[in-house]
Amino acid sequence: MAFAVVYDACVLYPSITRDLLIRVGIERMVRVHWSAEILDEVFRNIVANRPDLDPVALHRTRELMQKALPNAMVSGYEPLIAGIDLPDPDDRHVLAAVIAANAQLIVTDNLKHFPAGKLAPFGVEARGADDFLVDQIHISVVTVRAIVTAIGVSRPNPVSDGQILAEMERSGLIQSAALLRANT
Repeated sequence: MAFAVVYDACVLYPSITRDLLIRVGIERMVRVHWSAEILDEVFRNIVANRPDLDPVALHRTRELMQKALPNAMVSGYEPLIAGIDLPDPDDRHVLAAVIAANAQLIVTDNLKHFPAGKLAPFGVEARGADDFLVDQIHISVVTVRAIVTAIGVSRPNPVSDGQILAEMERSGLIQSAALLRANT
């Protein structure tokens, strides 16, 4: 059985990172989880920061995410929230979802919100998206390279792997892009 992870809203916000992470789940490299509350946060922030984007298209993106990973949704975690202590109380729902999903890892770029000492009692760790993707590349560079190619090909105007890697770098996935470039 694949390693279970919960994707935090901040790593699902950038489109290239979201696409990579979802496809890692589709390829069953990991078992992906999120909650409705996490997805609400993602799309609320996209709408707030990108009013130029079509709300219908954003709704469709959310539906496609759920269709791509139909077992990702975690529910029933709400009673756990009150017993969780984190530096940002607004992030307690994420750790509660991790516990309810029996996941071992939070993929988040807000690492300071999930200190190791607060996660350890639950047997949970937090990793940034770039470090997480580096781990996936080490597990199967062939699979992750195929994901990058698939992303480029799936665009309305297809783009090269090099363009996807450049997009990854602009989104902060520096190590992952470098590792994939070195393994081409």
